[in-house]
Amino acid sequence: MSAVGLSILVILGVLVGALLFAAGMIWFERRLLGVFQERYGPNRAGPFGVLQVVADMLKIFTKENWIPPFAEKAVFVVAPSIIMITTLASFAVIPIAPAILVSDIDIGLLFFLAMSSFAVYSVALAGWASNNKYSLLGSIRAVGQMVSYEVFMGLSLMGVVLMAGSFSLHDIVTAQKGMWYVVPQFVGFVVFFIAGLAETRRIPFDLPEAESELVAGYHTEYSGFKFAMFYVGEYIGITLISMMIVTLFFGGWQGPYLPPIVWFLVKTLAFVAFFILVRSALPRPRYDQLLAFGWKLMLPLALVNLAVTGGIVLAVGR
Repeated sequence: MSAVGLSILVILGVLVGALLFAAGMIWFERRLLGVFQERYGPNRAGPFGVLQVVADMLKIFTKENWIPPFAEKAVFVVAPSIIMITTLASFAVIPIAPAILVSDIDIGLLFFLAMSSFAVYSVALAGWASNNKYSLLGSIRAVGQMVSYEVFMGLSLMGVVLMAGSFSLHDIVTAQKGMWYVVPQFVGFVVFFIAGLAETRRIPFDLPEAESELVAGYHTEYSGFKFAMFYVGEYIGITLISMMIVTLFFGGWQGPYLPPIVWFLVKTLAFVAFFILVRSALPRPRYDQLLAFGWKLMLPLALVNLAVTGGIVLAVGR
């Protein structure tokens, strides 16, 4: 097979794999929440309820593709696609295995941070274009939350960059051959994980779509395929953050005995399960508590971690 054909095959494999993994996460989350909460998860449609996801997708895609007459129609339609495009584009720089990588660019980490920043436009435009006060309030919350925690997310990764000496995710993985960065960069890992929860708008940081206050937040007016893009986009985002945690702090594909891709997927699945466990265990804070937690605790932690890491790297002369 030619190099071009192999590249196309890898691109299709990564994109299709990300979408299928996200779809499987919907079933996995329901089953795991059932275990955590001592109740049954999906258990009727197919073995262990695996066909429940298929039924849900058929239901969503066959619903009326309705656009409110009071909405800004063009922006209303475009907004959900932004989060899908930016999230899927980020998978291009993640090294799943030594030979499974769409693009090994020197600024892979910066590309990931840039794509996560663009995702803000999706929820902001969705809330504004809906011309609904609950949607608008949800999008305002989302923008404030995502922009704030992007700062801490970026700063938490600078220690990893200093230690690896590169923004390339492939180089960062290979630099962890002797020791995973979760050991020297444990503070950075904790800050990045919390910021990842906020970026994906998962409990306890799901205030932009708090059902008890805002009905469903920025996607209140969405239905059918457009709602499905927001819904699936959230699970794709969880998959992306889990893969980034594995890549940056847990050695990526590295591990003994098993093939590299198996190690990468096992580690990713472990963090996906942890995301789900957090949802089942923690309550939702107030919005002011969320922002105060970020600026008063996460920011100082990230800055101290960066300063200490920089001092150590400078002292050892790397």
